[in-house]
Amino acid sequence: MADTSPTVRQRELGRRLRELRNERHLTIEAVAESLLCSATKISRLETGTSRPSLRDVRNLCELYEVDKSTSTEFMNLVRDTHETGWWIKYEDLNLNPYIGLEQDASSITSYTMYYIPALLQTEDYARTIIKAIARKIDPNIHQRRIEVRLRRQQLLESGNRPYYRVLMDEAVLHRQVGGSTLMADQLGKVLEAVRIEKATVQIIPFGVGAHAAQDSNFILFEFDETGLPPVIFVEGLTYNQYLEKLADVARYREALDYLRDSALTPRDSVQLVTEMQRAYAGQ
Repeated sequence: MADTSPTVRQRELGRRLRELRNERHLTIEAVAESLLCSATKISRLETGTSRPSLRDVRNLCELYEVDKSTSTEFMNLVRDTHETGWWIKYEDLNLNPYIGLEQDASSITSYTMYYIPALLQTEDYARTIIKAIARKIDPNIHQRRIEVRLRRQQLLESGNRPYYRVLMDEAVLHRQVGGSTLMADQLGKVLEAVRIEKATVQIIPFGVGAHAAQDSNFILFEFDETGLPPVIFVEGLTYNQYLEKLADVARYREALDYLRDSALTPRDSVQLVTEMQRAYAGQ
C-alpha cells in the first residue's frame, strides 16, 4: 500500500474497520453509541468517504479489542491517509475520492452515452462540456475544472498506466459539442489514443436498439495489488454514487458484458470514429 494514493488507503482502512465490526456482530448504531458519536460518522469512516482521525481509530481499536500490532498497523494507515495527492489543492471542486481511485486503478472501464470521457477530452471539448452542464459556473471554478481534467490525463502517459476501455454509445459521436471543427479535433484525439494503445474504444451502434445500460453512465475501477474490491462510480447531476457491494458490482459487470457483446469490435469502432472525424473535418 505504500505507493497507493491517500484515497485508496482511506478506503482500505474503512473496509478493514467494517470487517472488524461485522466479525464482532456489532451494528453501526451500537458502535456509534459506544463512541458517543453519530452513526453517520461511523458509516462514513467505513466507506472511506470521511478522513479518519487517530483518535477515532484508536477508540475503534479499543472497542474491537484488537491486538497491539494490529492497532499499530491501523494507526500507521491513518497517518498514510493524511498524505496529500496532487488533487488535494482542488478540494473545493469536490473531486475526492474519485481522482484517488482513478490514480490507483489497474483497470478502468467507462461507459458513456452523453459525451467523450474526461481522460480523452481535448481542452476545448472539456471547456465546452463543463460549461454546458453547469451554465452558471463561476469562471474561476470553470478554469480550475479544466486544469484538473487535463492533469488527470497524465495518468495515461505513465509507464504503469491502467488498462483503459471505453464503451461509447454512437450518440456521443453525433452530438456536436462546440461545432464541427472542435468535434473533428476531439475525435482525432480519441483515434490517437487508440493508435498508441492508451485506450481501447468500442462503439455501441444505433442499430443495436435498446441495450443494457442506456439510462446510465458509469465507470468500473478495479485494483490488482491493493486488495481493494472493485468500485462502481455513477455520476449524477447533484451527487455521485460509489458502489462496492458485491451485488451492485455484479449487476454492473453484467451490464458491461452485454454492452461489449452489443458493441462493434475495436477495429470496426475505429473505422466508424474515423468516418465521423472525416465528416466533421469536411473531408
